[in-house]
Amino acid sequence: MDPRIETLLRAPTKQKLLILLLILIVEALIFYFLFFAPRQEEYTQLNEKLTVLQNEVADKRKIADNLPRLKREFELLNRDLHNALTELPNQKEIPTLLTGITTAGKAAGLDFLIFRPKGEEPKDFYAAVPVDISVAGTYYEVANFFISVGNLPRIVNIGNVSFTDIRDVGGRTMLRVNCLATTFRFLNKKETPNEPKSK
Repeated sequence: MDPRIETLLRAPTKQKLLILLLILIVEALIFYFLFFAPRQEEYTQLNEKLTVLQNEVADKRKIADNLPRLKREFELLNRDLHNALTELPNQKEIPTLLTGITTAGKAAGLDFLIFRPKGEEPKDFYAAVPVDISVAGTYYEVANFFISVGNLPRIVNIGNVSFTDIRDVGGRTMLRVNCLATTFRFLNKKETPNEPKSK
């Protein structure tokens, strides 16, 4: 037998236990650093990924739970946009709208003396389209004209109203009304004025 092993076998029991304990500690350290620690680190990383994925699932679930409400809100906003587009025509519909104003005046019994569209005034996302109007008729015909314009499906503001040339003709009070009718239209992206760049 090997003399080192014989020396070890003849050693006192305490020394044998100490050597055995030392061997077990070395094995435990080898096992810890070669097998357990890498697996522990991998487990921690996977656990962190799991937490991130669970949070993502929770966020997606919240969105999915809110989807019917968001769809309803989208439909309402779409309807509001459609209504806004109805009230603010695009470039193609302006002549039709101006024709509607003259038709309303003639239906009220007014004579158009002046109907002069002026240059557009671009704003943020829309342009004002002013029209100088001068009509002749009775006070009630003018009032009916203003009511008809107010009932048009498009936005038309009447301003700068002045009454002139008031006279009695055949028992009827005739007058001339000068006003500024302003309608509006949406600007497309190419027409929108550039925002001033902040310094």
